[in-house]
Amino acid sequence: MGATKTNYTYSFPDDISSSDFKSNFVWGAASSAYQIEGAAFEGGRQPSIWDAFCLKNPGAIENGDNGNKAINAYYKTKEDVQTMKKLGLKAYRFSISWSRILPGGKPSMGINQEGVDYYNHLIDELISNGIVPYATLFHWDTPNALEEDYMGFLSELIVPDFVDYAEFCFWEFGDRVKHWITLNEPYTYAAYGYAYGTMAPGRGGSDDDLATVLAAGSNLGLRNRNGRNFNNKGAGNPATEPYDVAHNLLLCHAYTVKLYRDRFQESQGGVIGITLNTQYYEPLDPTKQDDIDAANRGIDFIFGWFMEPIYSGKYPQTMIDNVTGGRLPEFKDAEAKLLTGSIDFLGLNYYTSQYATTAAPTDVVSYLTDSKVHQQAEDPNGNPIGPQGGVFWFYSYPPGFYKSLMLLKTNYGDPIVYITENGWPDENNNDIKLEQARVDSERVDYYNSHLQSLRDAISDGCKVLGYFAWSLMDNFEWNSGYSVRFGLFYIDYAHGKYTRYPKTSAIWFKRFLKGRNKLLEAEATA
Repeated sequence: MGATKTNYTYSFPDDISSSDFKSNFVWGAASSAYQIEGAAFEGGRQPSIWDAFCLKNPGAIENGDNGNKAINAYYKTKEDVQTMKKLGLKAYRFSISWSRILPGGKPSMGINQEGVDYYNHLIDELISNGIVPYATLFHWDTPNALEEDYMGFLSELIVPDFVDYAEFCFWEFGDRVKHWITLNEPYTYAAYGYAYGTMAPGRGGSDDDLATVLAAGSNLGLRNRNGRNFNNKGAGNPATEPYDVAHNLLLCHAYTVKLYRDRFQESQGGVIGITLNTQYYEPLDPTKQDDIDAANRGIDFIFGWFMEPIYSGKYPQTMIDNVTGGRLPEFKDAEAKLLTGSIDFLGLNYYTSQYATTAAPTDVVSYLTDSKVHQQAEDPNGNPIGPQGGVFWFYSYPPGFYKSLMLLKTNYGDPIVYITENGWPDENNNDIKLEQARVDSERVDYYNSHLQSLRDAISDGCKVLGYFAWSLMDNFEWNSGYSVRFGLFYIDYAHGKYTRYPKTSAIWFKRFLKGRNKLLEAEATA
């Protein structure tokens, strides 16, 4: 049931409401520090690798954008929390900027009290307004000081430094923050920072090799703009570095969880987990075992890469079999023991799905070719898997959401889950008026259909306790810059005040959160 457009007024779909879920189900929205805060060189903050990447590689970001000002959230805490309260949210997922509180990356290099005060203020504002804080320790913004010191997550030296940073956060904020997420989407960080090279720190081999890989159809999880030149200039080794970085990320997670459980969990009464993203793959031809195998490999090389070690202490067998030449690290026995069961809950980010088949052979040795998977959005008859969003890789496919959750239940021990990101992108259009830009029927349809799939998965036994929309507001969308809008609230970038305006989806979501009732027609500007 879709929304009907008539002079920017919509008859909202009412196929789903919050009353279809348990009364204690957690409803929230999500953000991350570099994408919203701004004040990049203010308040004692020092650069992260994203500051450095945007400065050194402006051609890698759409329109040469950066997060220097983002949406100015650093100065709008009270306003934004009141917006959450008015919307009816009960929780807010944010990330802590490592380099805002520890500018040198280590407590021994000095603590930035202004940064600490900022997060204390945010947390206190949330709690005083009845909104539960969910804090992510790492959302891709490694302090650039550590990148320059020992190449960041390429070095095992990152592990003790990350644990020290986490300990500081637990000590400082853990009396009020009871839900901790160690890492956000380690797959994206490892694959796009060190294989494609299109995200910070921009290490991904030569452009010629990348072109060869893409020509062969090995485009697993591809989330880049087609045909853009990212000027990698041969930096990095995509055959080894993504695996080394992923390994160190997992060790950071495991040792941080051990620290929290040993020293903080009992006294503070909190829980700790990790957020992984998944992309579901349907076999291009479901009658062909080869395509079924390709779909399973595709999921393993994105999601299983991190979920399997957390579940069993080892990498997926498909990766062990396909990452040849000793390039896939191995966990020591003690490390495997630490990893196994190292979550109180799993945060799951789901956006889209694709079809999978086996990629054409290539001589290029890379994470991008190891899976031997080619993904495509169209079935053999040329029909897309679902409606396309405002970026080329994004297609709405609610069954993939349901199937991803059921896979968790059946293959990975039926963990407690929070949906930590789910949402729809619109391409920014500066040629239309604000009143038009705020009418986002596709986003309403996306939430309506995906929340139905979530309800069905819970009905079929999945232990999902909460849902966080991505995102509360439009923001800096990494290498897409400000060319893509995911927000329930429209941000006016043009006039320098970053004014927040509710979109149609915000009105729908507010009514959804009120519970089952007859949704009346409402103006997008109401």
